[in-house]
Amino acid sequence: MRERVIVLPDKHFYEELVEISKELYLRALKIIPPDVRAALVKAYESEESERGKNILGVILKNIEVAEQNDLIICQDTGTPIFLVNLPQEIDLNLTSFKDSLVAGVRKATTEHPFRSSIVSPLTRKNNQDSTGYRIPVFHFEYKNDADDKSIDILMIPKGSGSENMSYLKMLTPAEGIKGIKKFVLQSIMETGANPCPPYIVGIGLGGTSDLCMINAKKAAVREVGSHNGNQEIAELETELFTMINSLGFGPMGLGGKNTCLAVHIEEAYTHISQNPVGINIQCWAARRSRAKIDPHGNVEYGF
Repeated sequence: MRERVIVLPDKHFYEELVEISKELYLRALKIIPPDVRAALVKAYESEESERGKNILGVILKNIEVAEQNDLIICQDTGTPIFLVNLPQEIDLNLTSFKDSLVAGVRKATTEHPFRSSIVSPLTRKNNQDSTGYRIPVFHFEYKNDADDKSIDILMIPKGSGSENMSYLKMLTPAEGIKGIKKFVLQSIMETGANPCPPYIVGIGLGGTSDLCMINAKKAAVREVGSHNGNQEIAELETELFTMINSLGFGPMGLGGKNTCLAVHIEEAYTHISQNPVGINIQCWAARRSRAKIDPHGNVEYGF
C-alpha cells in the first residue's frame, strides 16, 4: 500500500495561510503581471492612433506610479476569486483552508486599507472587508501530475467593469464554428469600451452552462500570448484576435487598432445536442497573483 502524503503538517499552516492570502490580494492589486505589461508595451509601440497611443502611455505611467508608491492600480478592488490546484494526495481540512483565505482577504482590506466592493445583492449592505456570503469565490481542482506535491493558489480580484461584460449562449451544433464566431463578435460589439480596453477575451467552449463559464474565466487569466494546445482551437484564438482588433474600438474605446491584448479559449466535451459558448473579459490591468506552497511550507509568489 502506497504511503499517504501529508502536505504541510505544521500546526501553524492555517495561520500562515492567512498571511499568504493577504499578500496575494495586495500583490494582485498592486503589481501588473509581466506578460500583461509586455503586451501593453507592445500595444503602445504598434498603436497608430495618436489618441490611442496617448491613452496607452497614460496606462503604462499609471502602472509605474502605482508600483513606485506601493499603491493599488485601480480603485475597483474587485470580487476576490481563488483558483486552487491541490496535490493528488493531501491531508487538508478544506473548511479551515477556505476560512484562512477569507481571513486573509479581510485582513488585506482592513489593514491596507482599501475600498471593499462586496455587497448583498438585495440590501446592498457592505461588510467593508471584501467578503460576504459565498464570497470570496473558490474553485478547487486536483493536479494531473502525481509527482507535484505543491499547493497552487491563483488569486483574481475581478473588477466589475469587466465581469459585467460576461456572456453565455447555448448554441446548437448546427450553428458550428460560424455560430461561435458570430456570437463572440456580437458580444464584443455590445461590450464596446465598458471593460476598459485593450482587454483580454476569455472564451469557454463546450461542457455545460456552468463549466463553460468557469472555463471562460480560466481562459481570461491565462498568460497573455499563450495558446491552447489543440491546434484547431489555437487557430481560432488567432482568428478571433484579428477580428476583434479590426473593429477599431481601440484603447478605452476612443479609436485605434488595439482593442484586445489576447483571445484565449478553453474547451470541454459537451452533449451531442448542444454547444455552449461563454465569454469572460479581463480589463487592461488583468490582475492576478499566484502562490506556490511546497510540502515544507516554503512560498513562492508569482503570476
